[in-house]
Amino acid sequence: MSDVTRILNAIEQGDARAVDQLLPLIYEELRLLAAQKLSRERPGQTLQATALVHEAYIRMLGGQEQNWKSRGHFFKAAAEAMRRILIENARRKQRLKRGGDLHKVDLQEVDLGIEGPSEDLIALDEALEKFSKKDKVKAELVRLRFFAGLTSEQAAKVLDISINTADRYWAYSRSWLHLEISKGGQ
Repeated sequence: MSDVTRILNAIEQGDARAVDQLLPLIYEELRLLAAQKLSRERPGQTLQATALVHEAYIRMLGGQEQNWKSRGHFFKAAAEAMRRILIENARRKQRLKRGGDLHKVDLQEVDLGIEGPSEDLIALDEALEKFSKKDKVKAELVRLRFFAGLTSEQAAKVLDISINTADRYWAYSRSWLHLEISKGGQ
């Protein structure tokens, strides 16, 4: 059992000291993922990688009972927390008083990163919510690859599927989301 898994189990058992041990072990990995995603945002981005990591960490540990089974499960939760923060930030920026309009995103041109304007995240998030109702595993794969920046191999390991299956799911998911987003703009 890895140190992270051991600490996660201790947190689940209610050990308050374990929370203090977790952040130093995973901080750099989370910060690098956040920095990678935010570096692709358009200039003038006010959200910093450190702030994104801290906000995600606080949301993950604050107020709710945690029951992470493994390192992979923890990083799924981190990816989801970061996704929600980025979406909230994009929605805040999109409000009419801030001059935002919805824009379509072409997922054929997107490669594992937030390359377009933040507003495109809202269209993606809405399509991803619909997709999640259709197929939770494939939707989780998109979250891990797109929002957490995991490679196909890393996401496959977290989801406990083969790399070939992850690649097939990724191709299908991108096509499905592209079609769904295209329909939304008409």
